[in-house]
Amino acid sequence: MNELHLESSPYLLQHSTNPIFWKAWNENTLATALQENKLIVVSIGYAACHWCHVMEHECFEDEDVAQLMNAAFISIKVDKEERPDVDAIYMKALQMMTGQGGWPLNVVCLPDGRPVWGATYVNKENWINTLAQLSKIYQENPEKVIEYAEKLHEGLMSLGIVSHNTYLDEFPFENIHVLVEKWQKSFDLEFGGYTRAPKFMMPSNLDFLQCYGYTFKNDAVLNHVDLTLTKMAYGGLFDTLGGGFSRYSVDMKWHVPHFEKMLYDNAQLISVYADAYKRSHNPLYKEVIEKTIAFIKGELTDNHGGFYASLDADSLDKNNHLEEGAFYVWNKTELESILKEDFNLFAEVFNINSFGFWEHDNYVLIQKESNTEIAQKNGISVGILIEKKKNWENKLLEIRNKRPKPRLDDKRITSWNALMLKGYADAYAALGNTTYLEAAKKNASFIMGNLWASNGHLWHSYNNGTAKIEGFLEDYAFVIEAFISLYQVTFDMDYLQNAKQITDYCLEQFYDEHQHFFAFNARNSSQLIAPHFEVEDNVIPAANSVMATNLHILSILFHNTYYEKLVNQMLHHITVKIDYASAYSNWMKLWVSKNIGKELAICGENAVNELSKVNSEFHPNLIIAGSTKNSSLPFLSHRFDPTKTLFYLCENKSCLQPENSFENIKTKTKL
Repeated sequence: MNELHLESSPYLLQHSTNPIFWKAWNENTLATALQENKLIVVSIGYAACHWCHVMEHECFEDEDVAQLMNAAFISIKVDKEERPDVDAIYMKALQMMTGQGGWPLNVVCLPDGRPVWGATYVNKENWINTLAQLSKIYQENPEKVIEYAEKLHEGLMSLGIVSHNTYLDEFPFENIHVLVEKWQKSFDLEFGGYTRAPKFMMPSNLDFLQCYGYTFKNDAVLNHVDLTLTKMAYGGLFDTLGGGFSRYSVDMKWHVPHFEKMLYDNAQLISVYADAYKRSHNPLYKEVIEKTIAFIKGELTDNHGGFYASLDADSLDKNNHLEEGAFYVWNKTELESILKEDFNLFAEVFNINSFGFWEHDNYVLIQKESNTEIAQKNGISVGILIEKKKNWENKLLEIRNKRPKPRLDDKRITSWNALMLKGYADAYAALGNTTYLEAAKKNASFIMGNLWASNGHLWHSYNNGTAKIEGFLEDYAFVIEAFISLYQVTFDMDYLQNAKQITDYCLEQFYDEHQHFFAFNARNSSQLIAPHFEVEDNVIPAANSVMATNLHILSILFHNTYYEKLVNQMLHHITVKIDYASAYSNWMKLWVSKNIGKELAICGENAVNELSKVNSEFHPNLIIAGSTKNSSLPFLSHRFDPTKTLFYLCENKSCLQPENSFENIKTKTKL
């Protein structure tokens, strides 16, 4: 029978009425496969995945498919967001077998879990033929299947090991400029991002490039960042009515998105736009931050301060059929009837023309020119245009909200919640809006109260009042990062102590002394068919690069030489292997910080107020700590004076004479 009704994941529950005898990924299911000597089908997806829904309808709701799968296979459905470890291993296998990846991710495995075949979306006819052939071969000639599985497993085992840099010398830091020059050749100089489609936003890349361009006064890189952030914000990919970004665009101009909205994208982009606003004070960036946070607050936040995972790409259309993007798109007749005499100007702003056309008489709103350019062409003031634009957006949003909304994946993932906590802290630093700080604190309380177990471990997922699945490295890394970020906007020492406590637990359970990196799974958890060390930065930074950054900051603040040693080892192994910089952007940001970063201590009764001023400025390579009283933090030792607020700038474990204002420090050091 189908056992998915026992699960809490919205994605698994979507499949609970399939005629397939689905089981969840657990030790009992894997033991059953071994006991019955049956091949395993592992089908991996997520709730907001459009093609996952298509394959479900074509294959997994079909009785012929069910008859074959139920008779010959143990069928396991996996929510990739609940089990990123399972997804990572089988994605590596799929890429080894086919050179491609994506979701839905379908693999057929031996009873012990070693893969023998894989694909993404498969139609019904090919699915049935493939499964029938694999079942027949395994029954008649199992040695052939086992031999292939063994060779593939050897490859997976070798992929799971991080190659070490055996040279004693450090890779020259100056090479970072060569890497960026090579990277620039892939920049799209018209629409930003990279010269390819589909187009992903890659917040970690933008974060590094912004820091690099500013630090080294590289205008070409900074201009590319601003071009990218502007074109992304102009719409299509960004929901200019309701706020929030979709996961990627299918075209080169950020126009037609794959319409699902993921918490992790929006969380990271809030941080990137917050830094960009601090650097430039561009009102467009502020608008993006405020609209995106309004979306998070309205659609992805629970009553306890936790954040939901995603909104689906699909929603019900006028014919009550699930259709990708139905909630977001408009036709020309509809817009004309709503906007009346303002339609022509609206059409110019949002390109109700060939530039903004999608398909089936539908348009996806996208801005091509700035408000200033449009206002000048139409002989009106920018202020009037902006006011009109707000009114149009509010009117359309009110109408759109009456449409059937996309489905919500309401599980709360620890790592993603931590990213959003940091996003709120960064938005507060940039804009000074205290409601953002309160949201960050409320989420910290949610994590501490619901996702941090009394024995020290973190949970990975929370739904229906229950936390489940012990945390992976990404959960620990991002929670530590979030607590450090919250400390750095409040100077509340409790957050920093929490960060250190979780770090020490992480070192006990995840650090591999031989590899010099952190494993993705805790050593006391059930292990998969191959080890997984996540080191390449992707849409979300690698858990190891985040842990290395955390250790770097904590090593300075707590004067911890062991942390420092680990960071140096990790960077020593990573920097020498960087070829495509985009896959190591968070590592490269740490590399810059390690080489030219500084630290600032603010101590005194007025330290928190002064902190707000410092945080409103863009200082990408500055680690900040401080206190309004005597502190036990080693970095702040003997620095508090009850009669005044002092600023200490430090570098390479050496500090300048204290100053009574941050302005004095900037003047004397050109910070």
